[in-house]
Amino acid sequence: MTGSCPSTLSAMRSGWMSMALGLAALAVALGVPSVGMAQIAPVPEARTPEDDYYRLIRFPLSEQLVLEVGALEMLPDGKLAVATRRGEIYFVDQPLAEDPAQASFHRFASGLHEVLGLAWRDGWLYCVQRCEVTRLRDEDGDGRADLFETVADGWGVSGDYHEYAFGSKFDREGNLWVVLCLTGSFSSEALYRGWCLRITPDGKVIPTCSGLRSPGGIGANAAGDMFYTDNQGPWNGACSLKWLRPGAFLGHPIGNRWYEVAGEVMGPRPKDPQSGSRMMVEAAKIPQLEPPAVYFPYSKMGQSASGIACDLSGGKFGPFTEQLFVGDQTHSTVMRVYLEKVQGHYQGACFPFRAGFGSGSLALQFAPDGSLFVGGTNRGWGSRGPQPYALERVVWTGKTPFEVLRMEARPDGFLLTFTEPVDLATASDKASYRLSTYTYIYQAQYGSPEVDLTQPEIVQIACSPDGQQVRLVLDAMAVGHVHELHLDGVRSARGQSLLHPVAYYTLNYLPGR
Repeated sequence: MTGSCPSTLSAMRSGWMSMALGLAALAVALGVPSVGMAQIAPVPEARTPEDDYYRLIRFPLSEQLVLEVGALEMLPDGKLAVATRRGEIYFVDQPLAEDPAQASFHRFASGLHEVLGLAWRDGWLYCVQRCEVTRLRDEDGDGRADLFETVADGWGVSGDYHEYAFGSKFDREGNLWVVLCLTGSFSSEALYRGWCLRITPDGKVIPTCSGLRSPGGIGANAAGDMFYTDNQGPWNGACSLKWLRPGAFLGHPIGNRWYEVAGEVMGPRPKDPQSGSRMMVEAAKIPQLEPPAVYFPYSKMGQSASGIACDLSGGKFGPFTEQLFVGDQTHSTVMRVYLEKVQGHYQGACFPFRAGFGSGSLALQFAPDGSLFVGGTNRGWGSRGPQPYALERVVWTGKTPFEVLRMEARPDGFLLTFTEPVDLATASDKASYRLSTYTYIYQAQYGSPEVDLTQPEIVQIACSPDGQQVRLVLDAMAVGHVHELHLDGVRSARGQSLLHPVAYYTLNYLPGR
């Protein structure tokens, strides 16, 4: 999935977890109804300024419960469904309890193949496995799935370890969206590897987008448009968030061999991009090419972009209503994304949001109370979070952090909106800001350094009368570049520094005047 390589430590943990799984299987065979027993070692608590605003509630997990979280879903009865990379699905009772020790886990299903998508609809739990979309139901009321039905299996699996399949929630038409990793993350040896497919309510498979490389998550924004995260590698200079615009080519040409199979629904096969070019240069030549909406600058923001969740809580999660939250598996973080539409295409800014998760953040799910569940795993991928797996909940404390709420493009600069009024003196001072831009080589080789660097000058600053907005006018806008803005000198009207004084805006298109 990721741009990071498995480490020796990860391999050791994998062996340890295999032994733990054997113990878990023995417990099931002996009729043990639930999991508990010895807990894995807790994550050392190191308080950070982020804790004042968004605290982490960590679920105690046992060595017998190998919860390598791959997908999450809230159920109508208030339970949380948790799918694992080991092919199991657990139901969590009382997942929103203030004391996470009150939560209990029971196994709902097993024998599946690396479930990386869960969605509930009309009494069925739908899951996306490597090989198919399956729906499950408990017919006899004993708490375990006893009816498994194949909904769709219209794509190929070669047996390669990297052929992950990530699934969305249901869209407004009742479709599930599935994004398929390439074979080995480099080739397309099985049908539709490197594609996005839609699965209709009656199980029809609709080819929707080509050009995917290594998806790490999928989710919709507040408008209902679907996005996925792709990871650094060939034809991907850095990890990014990409809009799954139906009919689009997302950048990696190796899977375009399946256009003949897709038929008229996708239109003509795109022209192959020129290796060594730049994304926006090729987008001007290839009509189907949809550039990344947001780049996550490699290492600065993360190394393995993963799950996506949209804040539709109406303010229960703080000031970031309708923004996207995106995990990073390697850095064990959650990032924040503000999107806008310019010339018919999505683009926008990413910001740091929350660090310190116990394992590699992979699956994200908002709860009805506005809190955010984050499930983690690190087997084979490695993560800053030291645990082999984790389940945590992010809860807003009610205190609003001083942050850049939105960063919007203007023809000659940017409009910044803050979560609270700024100090006019510091916000009007050019010395409070540092701005640079760069882009990536669009190439068949793995990844890219930051290239074509520029340093635009801020020539004018204007603050709104209420102090909520700051307008930055630049001497030049670099189309096709990430604009990296540091705001270390800006203070709030109360004298506070920004909790995260950096923003990265991906400028693909300039708005009209």
